[in-house]
Amino acid sequence: MNHEELIAQIKNKKSIIGVVGLGYVGLPLSIRLSEVGYKVVGFDINENQNEILNSNGSYINHIDSDQIKKLKKTGFYATSNFEEISKVDFIIICVPTPLGVHNEPDLSYIEGTLNTLSKYFKQNQVLVLESTTYPGTTTEVLVDFIENKTEKKFVVGSNFFVGYSPEREDPGNKKFKTKDIPKIVSGHTSKCLSLVSALYNNIIDEIVPVSSTKVAEMTKILENIHRSVNIGLVNELKMVCQKMGIDIYEVINAAATKPFGFTPYYPGPGLGGHCIPIDPFYLTWKAKEFGMSTRFIELAGEINRGMPGYVLNRISEALNENNKSIKGSKILILGLAYKKNVDDLRESPSLEIMKSLISQGSIISFSDPYLKNIPLTRRFDIDVSSVEINKKNLKGFDLVLLATDHDDFDYDLIEKESKILVDTRGKFINSNPKVIKA
Repeated sequence: MNHEELIAQIKNKKSIIGVVGLGYVGLPLSIRLSEVGYKVVGFDINENQNEILNSNGSYINHIDSDQIKKLKKTGFYATSNFEEISKVDFIIICVPTPLGVHNEPDLSYIEGTLNTLSKYFKQNQVLVLESTTYPGTTTEVLVDFIENKTEKKFVVGSNFFVGYSPEREDPGNKKFKTKDIPKIVSGHTSKCLSLVSALYNNIIDEIVPVSSTKVAEMTKILENIHRSVNIGLVNELKMVCQKMGIDIYEVINAAATKPFGFTPYYPGPGLGGHCIPIDPFYLTWKAKEFGMSTRFIELAGEINRGMPGYVLNRISEALNENNKSIKGSKILILGLAYKKNVDDLRESPSLEIMKSLISQGSIISFSDPYLKNIPLTRRFDIDVSSVEINKKNLKGFDLVLLATDHDDFDYDLIEKESKILVDTRGKFINSNPKVIKA
């Protein structure tokens, strides 16, 4: 099949798409692909999640079972049998790219995926990486692997095609869905780019082609560094304002009335999610290869990583003012997810705070409308019970910490019945003497 025929097959939705990694990126993408008429096969090593999907269920809160039922009706199925990669025409990799213990990129999921899939690669397949990574990964890792580390004679851009298109998912965002968010697309060669563009142009309202995979990789890193640095700025200002007796949230909201030259960012207990706490360090690591020091990025990271410690200090101060210590105090954590209205625990500062409080002898419980227990994560194994928010329970705690400001919380009840309330999200007014801003 020549290049023009491959383009026609994609445009006519005759291509079978394989999505590798069915998490917060891969599953919404699979749904969107099937909505426009593509046959999709989902690949994941998590057998339990595959079984849930194949039984018309969902394990992601903002994706309901009705969406999965519609997905299944199009012929979608989830599998851990990677031999079936040989049946698909277009492969999209959506696997995690965490940091190592020294803040270095951990590409083991990408490398492991390539090793697993390579036995089943065939000529004229298109392989696209969506995982966030440092500039150069697509060329240095994917292209090099395909051309030099497989037994098959592949030449990328001739009989195998590779591209990069960074994910831009925002779990729980009701305004912007997969199809509404402009999509950066790139290819290792011009033919690769045309094939990648053909697919995404069929499923996304607007695609943004760029000149190289490096540009696309750097674009995603820039987006997350922009947020990390600005959040670091307001987190630092929050601590300064607290010392000065100024409400940082009132300051931000006042500044946001300026119709130009200012974008509001809001402080919190630390950074969470799969992008902002991690991705800037991918560039920091890569920059060292070129003899560059990314001091601005690293400073923002240092401030943001220090926010859970700041919250712990404010908890200690609040308890001390009431003749109590952290050790032995009963503390209720409101919200585990890294942001409101989702069930996503990845890199959540709530877990960091909870772990520290437990290590100091606190008696911890939590309440989160999206999570009834704390699953084992890459960094944390915490066994803490969930409690219902009601008058009796609130009165039983020495201190209540608002860590994640879910809309479902009854804030009037929380404010009225809590003995001490530490607020990391600016939900409560400063005039209440039992409310402590953190």
